[in-house]
Amino acid sequence: MLGLGLSGCQSQSDNTAASTSDNTPETTAASSAAAPAITAASISKYLQAISSDEMLGRKPFTVGEERSTKYLADEFKRLGLKSGPDGSYFQPVPLVEITGTPSPTLQIKGKGQMLSFQYKTDFVAFTQREQPQVAVTNSELVFAGYGVVAPEYGWDDYAGLDVKGKTVVVLVNDPGNAGNDTTLFNGKAMTYYGRWTYKYEEAARHGAAGLLIVHDTKPAAYPWSVVLSGAVSPKLRAQTANKGADKCALEGWLTLDAAKKLFQAAGQNYDQLYAAANTKGFRARSLGGLTLTGSIQNKLRRQTSRNVLAVLPGTTRPEEYIIYSAHWDHFGVGKAIAGDSIYNGAVDDGTGLAALLSIAEAFQQAKEKPQRSIVFLAVTGEEQGLLGSAYYVQHPPFPLNKTVADLNMDMLWPYGQMKDLTVIGYGQSELEDYARAAAKEQDRYVLPDQTPETGMFYRSDHFSFAHVGVPSLYASGGFESRTGGKEAIAKQRQNYTTNMYHKPADQFDPSWDLSGIAQDAQLYFRVGQRLASETTFPQWRAGSEFKGARAKSMGRK
Repeated sequence: MLGLGLSGCQSQSDNTAASTSDNTPETTAASSAAAPAITAASISKYLQAISSDEMLGRKPFTVGEERSTKYLADEFKRLGLKSGPDGSYFQPVPLVEITGTPSPTLQIKGKGQMLSFQYKTDFVAFTQREQPQVAVTNSELVFAGYGVVAPEYGWDDYAGLDVKGKTVVVLVNDPGNAGNDTTLFNGKAMTYYGRWTYKYEEAARHGAAGLLIVHDTKPAAYPWSVVLSGAVSPKLRAQTANKGADKCALEGWLTLDAAKKLFQAAGQNYDQLYAAANTKGFRARSLGGLTLTGSIQNKLRRQTSRNVLAVLPGTTRPEEYIIYSAHWDHFGVGKAIAGDSIYNGAVDDGTGLAALLSIAEAFQQAKEKPQRSIVFLAVTGEEQGLLGSAYYVQHPPFPLNKTVADLNMDMLWPYGQMKDLTVIGYGQSELEDYARAAAKEQDRYVLPDQTPETGMFYRSDHFSFAHVGVPSLYASGGFESRTGGKEAIAKQRQNYTTNMYHKPADQFDPSWDLSGIAQDAQLYFRVGQRLASETTFPQWRAGSEFKGARAKSMGRK
């Protein structure tokens, strides 16, 4: 699961189950049989292998990548699946690793005063420009609210503002999150405009030299320590023809305390600016003529990572595709914690890979073969920003307008069977109806995303597909255990978040009850079976921000 934000585990609200839709696909007694190949034993076999110490934490550009991607390709081949259209099980993904060392301080000058913000304590900074050094010098500072341009919401934080060569300061999340007006954006549920990646992109589109996001733990949904740990690590980026020249020279974060000092020096009050930024009609403003100076020294390493993919050709409509996706990468070998330095990533996302392989095995063993082609895709670089899935949709081996859906699996919980099926980004597409029908077969209920304010829909590989219009499903059980109820699973998830997430402790545990992962994989298998037997394509619901992209790719207005 992509970092810079915890995995949605902290809030355990008691939302009621979603109501059954009138167009839920029909279930039949014949279709309700579980896939024989998908069992806790099959999940365990694959999970132990892919998260073993031998895989060295599955970090791109390492021996761990070579071993884990070879293992996946070998398993696809063993199962009798076909390779990609170029005859290989690998899709090359050119990346660049940028190891940046920011200047020890950011210097703020103006109004006869100087502030020195300290690296790590007050700010972090990085860059996507592939240069040995980047710098901003005496760059004028401006405050642009949330840094959002959203025509569909009638919102433009850059209206009338020229930021070329300037450094923009913005708030984290989006205007709806403040809770002052539930009609703003999507209320408490974060939209794509609340993602930090979007804010950097928007500032660059306006020609800004730099963008700094004000970190506030509550709207961010993660503490400064998470920002810090992500910022100081080497960054993987997609290689581009212009070597990142169209990106801001400096991207980064300010602590809330540092931001308050900055606004005070500009003769502004943070609370007043915050309130103004959450009001329709807000207009950006200069920060009192203050300027910023800072630089970053970079070490660059260009190399090619790889996605792993395999195909089970359809029997009657092989030119139409259903994708199952999971990410193979994790954090490799790093800082030792409690004497262990291998970040195995068993839950994140060894569980998704185990489900992917088990589903592939089930399709091969099924008596009735799918009418549409099934693509099994293990992508690289998810932890660094969905890099492998983004590359796939930009260079699709199979046409996107012939891709029926993406069914994504990331961080399945090894704590037994669940009563719920929680759908991240609930309300987006008709795939939820397929999921509900499959859940009904298992005597489960569909639950909407329990922490929509954390923006989970934008933080795993299904989003890359959604962004280009392919309907995507990201769902799993995890809020009501069949044996322990809601309280037990809440404690288990919180323990994982606190003690294991993105740490060496995320390693295979023989005491885990993997029947719940098998249950989720069986459900995904059923959804894929149904999609493969149809001639129609699932649609985005009215109001989804991805509906237009799908219409465009399908040649509709």
